[in-house]
Amino acid sequence: MTASLQNLAVRVEDSRGRRHPEPAHPYRNLYQRDRDRIVHSRAFRRLENKTQVFTRRFSDHFRNRLTHTIEVAQISRTIAGTLGLNTDLIEALALVHDIGHPPFGHAGEKALDAAMRRHGLAFDHNLHALRIVEDFELRYAEFRGLNLSFEVREGIIKHSRDYDPRVCPELQEYLLGLRPPLEAQLLDLTDEIAYSIADLDDGYESRILGLDEIREEVCLFADCYREASARFPAAAPQLLLNEALKRMLDRMVTDLIEHTAEAAWQAGVKSAQEVRSFPLRLAGFSEKIEQQRRQVKEFLYSRLYFSPELMPEKDMAERIITELFEFWMQHPEALPENYQEKFRQESLPRILCDYIAGMTDNYILEQHQKLLRTATSC
Repeated sequence: MTASLQNLAVRVEDSRGRRHPEPAHPYRNLYQRDRDRIVHSRAFRRLENKTQVFTRRFSDHFRNRLTHTIEVAQISRTIAGTLGLNTDLIEALALVHDIGHPPFGHAGEKALDAAMRRHGLAFDHNLHALRIVEDFELRYAEFRGLNLSFEVREGIIKHSRDYDPRVCPELQEYLLGLRPPLEAQLLDLTDEIAYSIADLDDGYESRILGLDEIREEVCLFADCYREASARFPAAAPQLLLNEALKRMLDRMVTDLIEHTAEAAWQAGVKSAQEVRSFPLRLAGFSEKIEQQRRQVKEFLYSRLYFSPELMPEKDMAERIITELFEFWMQHPEALPENYQEKFRQESLPRILCDYIAGMTDNYILEQHQKLLRTATSC
């Protein structure tokens, strides 16, 4: 029986609140309202048409950013509930964690960051997500953005990395010298669990990854596949794959729950504030599962993400983003009027970055086709 970490949970009544104070809702707490605002946002809806791994390899079954987000939310809520942590907070964090990603997945992020660095700037999808919820979403007459709680805004930027307050003084309000709460710490790991299992599944369906290859190079999968084969000796290979992936998911989630509870007990922390003040993050895997997690990640990077079969997609994504960025740098008058209105407040590269990062895969392809037609007619 896993020990409860209820005393370490973020309590909604202890929240630092919203940037713009609002009356309490009669039947939804602060984090439940945050969750609902995220789900009803335009940025959340756009996730349906943003790449997770595959851009042009069409299948109704491959994950996109939206389906991945839903899977992360399900896993996160299960883990938090088992540990006695705040399920509403971690669900809100899970649902918002990917809204800052640009089109074309990590290839798009790489190209956009490279374009920004040519102008002495950079692109960070977590910081962009913060800009979305703080400024870009326009749904309320009383304020810009979604006016999310401090804890959700903090978790957006801190769940996957720590920021140096000397390098990012503009983020100082988010307690950069402290660790994020356990709910945010866990989110980073549930995200990796979700995409690791999903990408093995989608990689196999795409026929880039072979069953024998996965069994030979991913020890955790091989162990789970042997268990599934012993339990269902007559099952078809696809069903055995499904059973093995299900067991992988369960094993990683169980280990994360048990090891995080053990780490918190060993650290002697007694409250959410003590979790923040502890010098290290407490959420994590056991040494054995951590090694297996790294092996899965290395396998996916070498065999799937940077596979020869996907390189044309990545090259296309980087080329499209680079060409559009440079075109609008030379022709800012071609931008939509609402983006031209920002010239007084923001630099042109930042405006272009915001515009491109918000696009779906379909929309950026349309914009690139327009660019080609414009170039041809000139």
